[in-house]
Amino acid sequence: MGARLQPLALRLLALTVPLVAKGFSDETLEKAAKSEGYCSRILRAQGTRREGYNEFSLRVEGDPEFYKPGNSYRVTLSAATPAYFRGFTLIALKEGKEGDKEEDHAGTFQIIDEEETQFMSNCPVAVTESTPRRRTRIQVFWTAPPTGTGCVILKASIVQKRIIYFQDEGSLTKKICEQDSASEGVTDKPILDCCACGTAKYRLTFYGNWSEKTHPKDFPRRTNHWSAIIGSSHSKNYILWEYGGYASEGVKQVAELGSPVKMEEEIRQQSDEVLTVIKAKAQWPAWQPLNVRAAPSAEFSVDRHRHLMSFLTMLGPSPDWNVGLSAEDLCTKDCGWVQKVVQDLIPWDAGTDSGVTYESPNKPTVPQEKIRPLTSLDHPQSPFYDPEGGSIKLVARVVIERIARKGEQCNIVPDNIDDIVADLAPEEKEEDDTPETCIYSNWSPWSACSSSTCEKGKRMRQRMLKAQLDLSVPCPDTQDFQPCMGPGCSDEDGSTCMMSDWITWSPCSVSCGMGTRSRERYVKQFPEDGSMCKVPTEETEKCVVNEECSPSSCLVTEWGEWDECSASCGAGMKRRHRMIKMTPADGSMCKAETTEAEKCMMPECHTIPCLLSPWSEWSDCSVTCGKGMRTRQRMLKSAAELGDCNEELEQAEKCMLPECPIDCELTEWSQWSECNTSCGKGHMIRTRMIKIEPQFGGTACPETVQRTKCRVRKCLRGPGMEKRRWKEAREKRRSEQAKKNIDSDQYPVCRLKPWTAWTECSTLCGGGIQERYMMVKKRSKSTQFTSCKDKKELRACNVHPC
Repeated sequence: MGARLQPLALRLLALTVPLVAKGFSDETLEKAAKSEGYCSRILRAQGTRREGYNEFSLRVEGDPEFYKPGNSYRVTLSAATPAYFRGFTLIALKEGKEGDKEEDHAGTFQIIDEEETQFMSNCPVAVTESTPRRRTRIQVFWTAPPTGTGCVILKASIVQKRIIYFQDEGSLTKKICEQDSASEGVTDKPILDCCACGTAKYRLTFYGNWSEKTHPKDFPRRTNHWSAIIGSSHSKNYILWEYGGYASEGVKQVAELGSPVKMEEEIRQQSDEVLTVIKAKAQWPAWQPLNVRAAPSAEFSVDRHRHLMSFLTMLGPSPDWNVGLSAEDLCTKDCGWVQKVVQDLIPWDAGTDSGVTYESPNKPTVPQEKIRPLTSLDHPQSPFYDPEGGSIKLVARVVIERIARKGEQCNIVPDNIDDIVADLAPEEKEEDDTPETCIYSNWSPWSACSSSTCEKGKRMRQRMLKAQLDLSVPCPDTQDFQPCMGPGCSDEDGSTCMMSDWITWSPCSVSCGMGTRSRERYVKQFPEDGSMCKVPTEETEKCVVNEECSPSSCLVTEWGEWDECSASCGAGMKRRHRMIKMTPADGSMCKAETTEAEKCMMPECHTIPCLLSPWSEWSDCSVTCGKGMRTRQRMLKSAAELGDCNEELEQAEKCMLPECPIDCELTEWSQWSECNTSCGKGHMIRTRMIKIEPQFGGTACPETVQRTKCRVRKCLRGPGMEKRRWKEAREKRRSEQAKKNIDSDQYPVCRLKPWTAWTECSTLCGGGIQERYMMVKKRSKSTQFTSCKDKKELRACNVHPC
């Protein structure tokens, strides 16, 4: 009976996890078979129940009761340690709908990690697992439906061995309703009051994962960095930033400039709503191994009134891209304090700049747009662009750990499953669900427990994939884990101390040679019998940065991770690298190796028909300046008779060289100004403005001011006028004749001093004049050199409008 029903049960669940059919009744199958509507088979799947499954939860970031139409929300499905799940289904339905029709579903999901999640092939509005394996947490984005949809029910089903947890019950169902237009502008972050007592202290640790290796497209090699972290623990009455909201001036300055100054000023102005300002240093460059540079961290506190935390940091250089958390609630519904939060981060757009690449020129967004997560379809020039609309690779992870509690704590139940030791009773043996097309070696013996104390740990066993006979059928994992505790420990022992996980190792105490590093942990729960904890809370070990330090030795980093094997099957080579941190003090060459190689073995080649050579080096850029393309190739090494190979043999990507020269550009000349005198001789000027300044070695700008002489009517000055006019005319003729025949600068007896500095502009705006002078240093006494006289030049200034 079971063998006959199992394929049908699998089809009804639409999950890839093998299930035992005896968990389904004939009556259930008959009911499901009657309804073949849109996605309805998933919603009607039934199975073996288990009471009390609080270890599984479905959560919308910020725990909002209302959604804003069109806004995006992070949805997390998680299992508290040591629980896990293998398969899952996640859907969003309009309230009161059964899901039989496409219009019954509300909003859209966006995949974050394709290795964990995918859309279901027979129900494309639902999300399920990518591969069947043990997991404790998945995340997706959900974009709320348009106005008028009403309440939405988010539902999840969990598959763990023979047990299926239902969507319509408990912590796997989340109801969220549309926000009324009257309340628009009010944050949809948590509105429930916190009932916890005392205070809790947390440590925030930020792990950047943005590097040229993980995000190679247009990666800014010289200027990549994370800006200083800025944030706070705060109440529900103050929101630093949120998806669907508008960036404040402080958020804008962090997003565009990486400056936390204005943001900190805004936070401190909310002193009644803020408990702690969270600050951590910037990181230049954006990524380095943790044994070279410790991850930035900051400590902060929360209390009943200010139980939320938010922070942000700029991904630089970028137009206005950031990562961070918004209004993360650290208070539990059981009146306790959250033990640990781990959140993977993708970048979001602050809506203040319209640039699409890391180093786009400033282009303010007018009018300002709402904050939203970046997607892989935003713009073809975006470094995160994927024409197939795949997920954006994660750029960072933040870990928030509780390190202390102060004052009287009022929760009478444990905060969560992490605050107690898990039941470590042996699980019943699972059926072997390994496909017949996957050939493995035997399992290795279980490793020693990772915990030597009475805190929970895990142990591992491994097996090797020897052959994969059918490439279309995925093979399960080659590693298996089990929870465990140190020798002689039992959760029934009343004298047992419950300890936290170890906090990350500190940096080595020296920069060269042998030093020490330490790490700490804290007591999570004291023994029930009232005895003292004798378990160590601090651990120290030796560390070596560079074994031999001398004037001729150089300082190097620790080895990085191994690259992928150069072969996809059979024998190959893999490499790892390290960097030189400091050259020898005596000026000699550094003799330390920066690259290390070793052999690696992949599955036998006859099981994989597509054998390729390593990628060649990237070609030169197709242009000599600006943006271009570069390519690389690889060759098919396996014989054609082994099967067709659909792998790409050539790749192309964009490249950026120094910017092309930009020449100066000017406007047309303005009209000549009026003569600067009302009678007699004077001058007129005209100007032109610079439209584009020369850049990157372009042609310099020519003159922007020209001056010419002018003459208005003769000036009347009383008796003897005719005689004076005749004398002035004669002097003018002599002067003009002298200018034609003699260059006063070259004539040996007419010497001039250098030009003086320009005078201050005559006006602050609207167009003024500056003057400078060249004075005669030595003048000839002969009357024929009347042209040897002082000179004056004028130019326009402050031509911008007032």
